[in-house]
This record gives sequence, C-alpha cells and structure tokens, in this order.
Amino acid sequence: MLKKNSSVKLIKYYNFINHNLIYNNKAINRYKRDNFEISEDKAKSLKLLKKSIVNQKNCDLKKQAKNIVFSDGNPKSKIMFIGEAPGANEDQEGLPFVGRAGVLLDKMLASINLDRKKVYISNIVNYRPPENRRPTEIEIKRYLPFISKHIEIINPKILVLLGSTAMNALIGDEVVISKMRGKWIEKKFGSCNTSVIITFHPAFLMRQPAQKKMAWIDLKMIRDKKKNLRI
Repeated sequence: MLKKNSSVKLIKYYNFINHNLIYNNKAINRYKRDNFEISEDKAKSLKLLKKSIVNQKNCDLKKQAKNIVFSDGNPKSKIMFIGEAPGANEDQEGLPFVGRAGVLLDKMLASINLDRKKVYISNIVNYRPPENRRPTEIEIKRYLPFISKHIEIINPKILVLLGSTAMNALIGDEVVISKMRGKWIEKKFGSCNTSVIITFHPAFLMRQPAQKKMAWIDLKMIRDKKKNLRI
C-alpha cells in the first residue's frame, strides 16, 4: 500500500500529465489583477523599465502588436519564470501565458504547490511576433537588455527558463535544451545572483506530451530547491 505522501505526489503528477486541457481553446481571463505591496524602489524600477520598452523606437513587433505584455504574478516572489514571447491571447489581454499554454503552466505550478500569486512571470520579448512565430535573433538581441534588467529588479533566487528561446537568449546559443534541462546553473544578472534551471516550454509539452515526464523531474527539482532555500 502506498504511503499517504506518495499517493499525494502521484495524484499531482497524474493531474499534471492529464491531456484534457491541451485541447481547451478558452483563454484565461486575467484582467483582474492582485495588488502586491512592494517597495517604492522596486515599483519605480518596474515602472521605468516598462516605460522604456514602450518608448523604444523602430520596433516592428511593437508596431504590429495590440498590447505590451510585461509580466504577471507577484513581483515580491523569489521564483521567476521566463518564456519565449506573447501569443494572440497574451497580446489581447496584455498578460503572459493566458492561452492554452498558460492553462498548462498553471497545472505545472499547481503540481508543486505554486500559483501565480507565488511566482513572477515574463517573456524574452514583450510584444507578439506575427503569426506567433519565434522571435528573430535581431528581436531577441533588442529585448535582451530589458529582460536582463527585469531579472535584476525582481532579484529571484530561482529563475526558470521555459524553452530553448529563453535558454539560448540568457545562457547561450551553443547549448541545446535536451542536454541542459534539469540542471542548476549559477548565473548573475547585474546585481542579481540566481540559480537557473531550464525546462520545456508548455507549448512544446502540448505538442510532445511524452516529454511531460521529463518536465515533471524538473518541477520536482524546483520544488526541492525552493524548500532548501526556504522560499
């Protein structure tokens, strides 16, 4: 007979790998935001960063997008997730991960007792690429200083990179996700020293559900790291 803790872990895993939500086209409505009390300095820094992104010149992504997609979650959190780029739902609502991939990300967070009130979420680029394509190298290079500063302002102890685009932008082009996922990397972004882990993007897991078993390993590593760091 399984012990109670083992049973709970299995339930969380099977809830995570459940394919039913993959085919749900309904986006998550996140217009109602939570108000998190943060320091005046952090609030000012985030406001200035967002303003600098909005005010940049000659950005084709910005010209074609409806909204800037800056962040979601708790800016006081010590756990930060970074994805690739906004999609159509994100562009409509102005928030990251609110489409089908966002549904799966929420299940991933829930499997390790987290939710959007306990983490902070952003993307490598802040505007939707046309047709949801991958950002170009030029676009990634343009937005790299912004996301690097974003990380420094949030100052997470754990930084989770979702997918190869985030990994290549912040870790390097010479690495591949199949070899880098599930490993801790100590990285510095300005004054922020953080532990980085790479895992698969939820959109990839929707296309390749067999890889969810590897993502589950990564999620458990995040859960254990969180416990060890007493976050």
